[in-house]
Amino acid sequence: MATTEKLQKAYSLFDAANEKDPNKEEYQGKTYAKEVLYAIRMTNKLNAFAPNASEALQLTARCQHICRWEIARDSYEMNRVGYLKWRQDLKKYHAKKSSDILKEVGYDQETINKVAFLLEKKQLKKNEETQTLEDVICLVFLEFYFEPFAKKYEEDKLIDILQKTWRKMSDVGHQAALKLPLSDSSLALVTKALA
Repeated sequence: MATTEKLQKAYSLFDAANEKDPNKEEYQGKTYAKEVLYAIRMTNKLNAFAPNASEALQLTARCQHICRWEIARDSYEMNRVGYLKWRQDLKKYHAKKSSDILKEVGYDQETINKVAFLLEKKQLKKNEETQTLEDVICLVFLEFYFEPFAKKYEEDKLIDILQKTWRKMSDVGHQAALKLPLSDSSLALVTKALA
């Protein structure tokens, strides 16, 4: 995957913004700001899943959760309506944050608009790049975040979440998901969810 100087500069600025995340995560003996590690995982997964991804899609994968901690989930009602409102507000927030950085780097308005469009998950199932982004998000969730997440919830809830995740993905995404290095317990839940 070709990387331009501009792309690397944008990555650096996205990561610098995410370095301020007060939440930390240990991975392979190293401590990361949580959203920096997430961004790296998104980039790595996109590179593996869609090696010919456009520059706009590469940028979007890297800033998908930019400064996410600044809008706390518990500042919204703790119900479905509150959750959906939080998600919508986050998408707009990520789009604004990333647009400011991309302008600073010198990207043209067309690229900036494309990144915002993708961050807002517009035309899922209709737009190929939005779908690729969603597949990558789901693959990263399943590989790195599902296991710790699964410890907090009952099986019925987990199966429901897996089914919703699966519905968002493409057939190519499904094939990639079934090849992930999941634990036996996670694989058993996935198998149940798909039955």
